Amino acid sequence: MSNGSPACALCDGPIPEHREGAFCSAGCRSVAETLPEPPEQEAEPEPAADADTTAVYFSVDGMHSATCEAYLETVARRIDGVVDADASYVTESVRVDCTGDPPTERLTEALSGLGYDATRRDDREPGPTVDTDGGIVDGALGYRYAAGVVFASFLLIPYAVVFYPSHLAALLGFADPLAGEAGIATVLPVFIVLTFVIIVVTGAPVLRDAYIAIVLRKPNTGLLVTLTAMAAFLFGVPGFFAGVSGAYYDLAVVGVATVTGATFYESLAKREAASELTDLTVSRVEHAQRETESGTETVPVADLEPGDRVLVPEGERVPVDGTLTEGECTVDEAVVTGESTPVRKRAGDDLIGGSVITTGAAVLAVGDDVRSSVDRLAASVWGFQSATHGGQRRANRIAERVTPPLVAVAVVAGAGALVLSGGRVAVGIVALLTTFIAASPWALGFATPLSAGTSVSRALSRGVAVFDETVFERLRGVDTVVFDKTGTLTTGRMDVLDTDVTGEGADSEALLAAAAALERRASHPAAAALVDAFGETAPTVDSFTSHPTGVEGVVDGRRVLVGNPELFGERGWTVPDRVRDRATEARQSGHLPVIVGSTDAVEDGPETGEPAGVVVVGDEARPDWEATLERLANRGLDVVILTGDDESAAAGFADSPHVTHVFAGVPPAGKSAAVRRLRAEGPVAMVGDGTNDAPALAAADLGISLGSGTALAAEASDLAVVEDDLDGVAAAFDLSAESYSRRRWNDRAALLYNAAAIPLAVVGLLNPLLTMAAAVLCCGLIAGNAFRETRVA
Repeated sequence: MSNGSPACALCDGPIPEHREGAFCSAGCRSVAETLPEPPEQEAEPEPAADADTTAVYFSVDGMHSATCEAYLETVARRIDGVVDADASYVTESVRVDCTGDPPTERLTEALSGLGYDATRRDDREPGPTVDTDGGIVDGALGYRYAAGVVFASFLLIPYAVVFYPSHLAALLGFADPLAGEAGIATVLPVFIVLTFVIIVVTGAPVLRDAYIAIVLRKPNTGLLVTLTAMAAFLFGVPGFFAGVSGAYYDLAVVGVATVTGATFYESLAKREAASELTDLTVSRVEHAQRETESGTETVPVADLEPGDRVLVPEGERVPVDGTLTEGECTVDEAVVTGESTPVRKRAGDDLIGGSVITTGAAVLAVGDDVRSSVDRLAASVWGFQSATHGGQRRANRIAERVTPPLVAVAVVAGAGALVLSGGRVAVGIVALLTTFIAASPWALGFATPLSAGTSVSRALSRGVAVFDETVFERLRGVDTVVFDKTGTLTTGRMDVLDTDVTGEGADSEALLAAAAALERRASHPAAAALVDAFGETAPTVDSFTSHPTGVEGVVDGRRVLVGNPELFGERGWTVPDRVRDRATEARQSGHLPVIVGSTDAVEDGPETGEPAGVVVVGDEARPDWEATLERLANRGLDVVILTGDDESAAAGFADSPHVTHVFAGVPPAGKSAAVRRLRAEGPVAMVGDGTNDAPALAAADLGISLGSGTALAAEASDLAVVEDDLDGVAAAFDLSAESYSRRRWNDRAALLYNAAAIPLAVVGLLNPLLTMAAAVLCCGLIAGNAFRETRVA
């Protein structure tokens, strides 16, 4: 809001002077009249803060669960000057609200450590990576996994040779090969040291999760795996003194190695998904040409001050919001407003930072708030993201319920064995450790990341990049799917849709070729469409002039005009009613009419004449849009369309029987408000592709961006259709059902280990060989189901 303008009752944006009422646009009014107001607590994505509170955003590598969120929030809130902190492992971001100057250095230091690496979000750079056959992953995690595989392999081979014959003999009732001659005492120290190294080096991420769980008093799968691995590791020594020759070093090694490996695979799958979007671009401007008394100087945008005059050449982006001080120009505002048709601006009109000057240069007076609308959109996205926590994993919920009774049972078993053995401490410890080995559902720590990794990888093979596995669970709960129109349901590019130009054969073809020759020199979005359609030949251009309303030039000795009716009126030409009516009809259909005409050229100025006809240019609907909406509607989902274009451009979609609501003329802030209102009726997924869609994508319960979109849209989303295939949106819902089935089966398979080990422990037949057989069978079933091929339409 600026210049004291009244605020829109829906989106809080300024109401233009020419509009009456409480809304900044017809779209905002339509949304407010159609959709109920959201609950008060959802009205704003960011918590209220007084004028002295500053929000600082951090990117934190190493976050992978809701436990990480809670830990980092606790750490940040301990810093003096911090009012509140909100973390999101989905976006690996932390927002910290501070009073006064933010203690950035102390926060960075506090949020780093224990495997986390925090940096200011706007200073974020790619972290250390290593190349693997599968893609790019975190270097530290990759090295730990590699070390675990190598050392575990070297350790398990001699372990099998030394201990497995002893286990098998005990199982079959034969003499123990390690009995006598203090056999087990000879080899114990070697395996103790090597196993400890593997647990600490390879299992460091698991140990960190366990540590955080203890600090927060919130058990997780990392704690379950750690309890099992440490119990298996410690069993050998008291087992020796208790007269038991068995040792579970193999279970300790396999446990931490498989869980770390599954986490590694999950990270790999996510990085591969993210790498599909590395070519996307943002719409920010780093430098501006500021006018001075001696000319112009190039300065960083951060150095601009209110009232500065900035020159924006044709074809370049407007660096910050401001006012056009002189002349006229045509501006493409699609990056912010979503409006596919360029807008003509005159002196005194507002210019939006991030938009593109397509015709004519612009001199901009910088506004009071020296930022671009794109910057404000980015801040809005970060606010939405950091206020949205990642969903709690089902496995962690199981861990919270299982861990307390597991510890209690282990303590009771140990105490009971101590009493029954006549006070032999070693026997009591063995019973306690055996309980953890048999009853802890540690395999959930393997099943959860492996299921997530395969789901992410499977989605990518279908052309859907998923950045967080909880997306699949959240997709299952969606009630409404909201689509942006431009670039989402439409192609997002200008094409020639129709040609109505009078003339016999070669005459009309020559005129269109001449128009294309002139448009090669223009930067208007429609120019490329004319060149693609009629630019096969290359007539000679003797002169060229660009106007805010079109282009003019001499081509092969004839003067040619290409533009809108105002251009022809300005040059003294008469526009026939037939041409004017066709242009009006095209506009009412949401398309852009381009009028063309030519006459004999004269040296002292243009010869007057009449245009020959109209070329209709527009953003066509994607061929598969209706089939996609039908698939979604058949799932019982409501389909809503939001667009910055006017109602005529969205009329074709409003007629579809699969569309519940269409809201046209809605600004970006209005889209976010509409999404929040829809969320009051149930979970919402938002589909968009542009920077202007980013706040709405982030505000939705789940954001879906198309591969043709901007980086800000991708960053605000939870998944992206990388092939720019609208059918991928419907496929994402199919993948969600598949992922749900895979995860539930793997969670059950993870408990098969305990189903086998617990009865053996109860009857006193638990044997390290049988334990490892159960672990291998359990992990094998999980892996087999995780990588099982399925078919998704």
